[in-house]
Amino acid sequence: MATHEYEVVIIGAGPAGMCAGLYAGRSMLKSVVLERGFPGGELLNTEVIEDYIGFEHVLGHELATKFQNHAEKFGAQILTSTPVESVKKAADGLFDVVVENGDIYRAPAVVVTAGGTPVKLDVPGEVEYAGKGVSYCAICDGAFYKGHTIMVVGGGDAALEEADFLTRYAEKVYLVHRRDTFRASKIVQQRAFANPKIQVITDTVVDEIVGAGGLMTHAKIRNTKTGVASDLVATGIFIFIGFTPNTGMIKEHVQHDSAGYLITDANMQTSVPGLYAAGDVRAQLTRQVTTAVGDATTAAIAVEKFLTARKNGEPTPAPVPMLIPSA
Repeated sequence: MATHEYEVVIIGAGPAGMCAGLYAGRSMLKSVVLERGFPGGELLNTEVIEDYIGFEHVLGHELATKFQNHAEKFGAQILTSTPVESVKKAADGLFDVVVENGDIYRAPAVVVTAGGTPVKLDVPGEVEYAGKGVSYCAICDGAFYKGHTIMVVGGGDAALEEADFLTRYAEKVYLVHRRDTFRASKIVQQRAFANPKIQVITDTVVDEIVGAGGLMTHAKIRNTKTGVASDLVATGIFIFIGFTPNTGMIKEHVQHDSAGYLITDANMQTSVPGLYAAGDVRAQLTRQVTTAVGDATTAAIAVEKFLTARKNGEPTPAPVPMLIPSA
């Protein structure tokens, strides 16, 4: 175990984390970005980005690499394979960020940019056939289903975009949604519904994922209005029904909304002084790359002002939490 001293610790190297690292570097702050996997976050699970200003069409992994290179150019230190176990304020007012191997990263300010974890259907067979038909990442696993009939579950942008993407490989894609209306943006809906390979099944839930020989063969589905149950033959099911914010490592009593997203003020500061949040972990109307980097820019600049006030013995900005409804 070792203790490392920094001015700010950033948790997560998705778009928000790398942007916060870039601005922290530009402010000459001694900072570190701790990432459990590889830099990029959800960009690595997205094939094409079309709505990031200045990029009409860019691959997700390509944009992730650009973010990383840009952040490191300005001095961001990004440590991969460094899962954070806990974040807690010590008696001296500094945060102790403890990682998996027991090392402690100490700093007066922390920016949480840890993103989220895919929400599970929580039905029989989901765990058993994970990686054997069940997936939460179209770009990761889509190529395995060339010529197959598969399912996509969900009604938001991610579900419809990935259903459209998966038709590049699959012969047919069932888009299953529990309601009769979709949360996805209109342009995304138009594109998906116009795809002849996509068949939409509404007012329907998945009750069980069934397989044979270690691989998924079909799903048991049920119409929520009629109660009629049936089997839907598919060799793969891609689940896009939301994300749970990765905030479990925070051991402080911090305000959050009913879904667990952190509540911040306009400066991205949470109810705990010195603890900031940006990107998908924060309660807000929408979660996009653009909002993530916007949050991170504000958070990093606010941290610099917070640290300056602290260093000069001046009152640090008090957090004024405000609830912004989650999408």
